[in-house]
Amino acid sequence: MTGSPSSADRPADVRRLNEPSLAAIDRHLKEREARRDGLHERARRLRRRAQGSMARLHEGSDESAELAEIRREAAQLSEWLRGEGHGEEGLAHDALQESVEAALLGAIVSSSRLPGPEELGVDVEIYLLGLGDVVGEVRRLVLDRLGEGDLAGAERDLALMDHLLRSLMRFDTTRAIVALKPKQDMARALLERTRGDLTMAKLLRGRGGASGGGP
Repeated sequence: MTGSPSSADRPADVRRLNEPSLAAIDRHLKEREARRDGLHERARRLRRRAQGSMARLHEGSDESAELAEIRREAAQLSEWLRGEGHGEEGLAHDALQESVEAALLGAIVSSSRLPGPEELGVDVEIYLLGLGDVVGEVRRLVLDRLGEGDLAGAERDLALMDHLLRSLMRFDTTRAIVALKPKQDMARALLERTRGDLTMAKLLRGRGGASGGGP
């Protein structure tokens, strides 16, 4: 009876991960981490620019040049995410959404035609989320006009809020595609609150006019 073969006689065990594959995986992970770090910083800068521009728009500043740069950067970032950055879109959603919001607010303040997603170079899903958020910015415009006693201007902006809400409500899609329902619900609530604010302002003005019209 022959004995078991010695370890020297056994064939080499090939059940191993080869070093080139492991090195390639390591490179991929490091490259992706570096790419994500760069994207995070890029998105952070874009978001801050959009937020700053909207704040200055409410203060009456001319933001046309800044908004043009924001639109350019948002379009470039969207294009990059469709190619090299595919799979990392979630890191830039908020920044792109706020860029859309800023672009729409700029058009509203300047009484210009509102750009669509193709003009901004962003995906439809991102555009709809930004559109939902700009309703709140228009509410702020209404309140500013009410504070100035400009009821006619407030009514025009309220009508715009209504138009934006109606536009949003045209779309009924699953949350897996875009989480639009919360934006629709918030826009509807803001519209009703703003309509109430305007109604109250009219009542107060009417009372003031009545009390001021006596002998």
